Amino acid sequence: MQSLVSILIPAFNSERWISAALESALAQTWARKEILVVDDGSTDRTLSVARKFASASVSVITQSNQGAACARNKAYSLSQGDYIQWLDADDVLAPDKLSKQMELLMREGTRRTLVSSAFGRFRHRVDRAQFSPTSLWCDLLPTEWLMRKLEDNVFMQTAVWLVSRELTEAAGPWDIRLQGDDDGEYFCRVILASDSIRFVPHARMFYRRTGGGSLSQIGQSAKKLEAHLLSMTLHIRYLRALEDSERVRAACLVFLQRWLVYFYPERPDLVEQAEELATQLGGHLEPPRLSWKYAWIQKLFGWQSAKRTQSVYNECKSSVLSSWDAALFRLKI
Repeated sequence: MQSLVSILIPAFNSERWISAALESALAQTWARKEILVVDDGSTDRTLSVARKFASASVSVITQSNQGAACARNKAYSLSQGDYIQWLDADDVLAPDKLSKQMELLMREGTRRTLVSSAFGRFRHRVDRAQFSPTSLWCDLLPTEWLMRKLEDNVFMQTAVWLVSRELTEAAGPWDIRLQGDDDGEYFCRVILASDSIRFVPHARMFYRRTGGGSLSQIGQSAKKLEAHLLSMTLHIRYLRALEDSERVRAACLVFLQRWLVYFYPERPDLVEQAEELATQLGGHLEPPRLSWKYAWIQKLFGWQSAKRTQSVYNECKSSVLSSWDAALFRLKI
């Protein structure tokens, strides 16, 4: 009998996109699957749209708004699968994504083998998704994977992974303290529990662009900033638990320096915590620098004005590109 794969979809105010996500889940060529949607207290039509797909293989559950991590934990608690496929409500899986990953696992994997896939970014037109390989798009051991993530500032999107139930249990639940980068922190723990990461190049998923970039998404929310530094601290702790060498500490310092700008200078308390981390790693942090496009604004009007300008610019650019792509989508160009 085929292994059962659980496709778990947390959803919040995703009425525009959730149909595409569910259709892609139902279209998987891997026959034995269950699909669970947890609506996290949406205030739009997400729940009613999802319920149109309810069937013997598609369950739709709702709860009061508690955040994405809580919704994911709820979905997992109700799942029965031997393998877990996480899927955000605005993303899409290629029809053979699961089949290609399961083929590798059945041929040469163990219950501790973690598999990833290629992912392409798109806004409205899935067929125009852009696939941009990074240093993580290959077979790697856990230490090397985490090293590259921190040092090269690269990531793998949530839905690329296919995770055995044994690995999922070993990793533990999603951290409900994290309002951003909860997926980055979670999959660090999955990777810690794995024996290897296998990249399946012809398995694909599609990651929808919905924002203007990391700075815009984190913003100046006190809770998000604090949660993001917590996630960074945990990333460093997990990597050092695997290897506490000079090269690891150097990668962690690069990671801290790159993200310091998100806390500087508005949150001196968080800057101080980051500097303490750097000291523990045997180094120190320099005051961050903005790119030339915003450095002159910082010199004339201060950091807050420069960062606000950068955030607004990214949001406006993203909005224009999204509107243009939506128009081409409607025209089927």
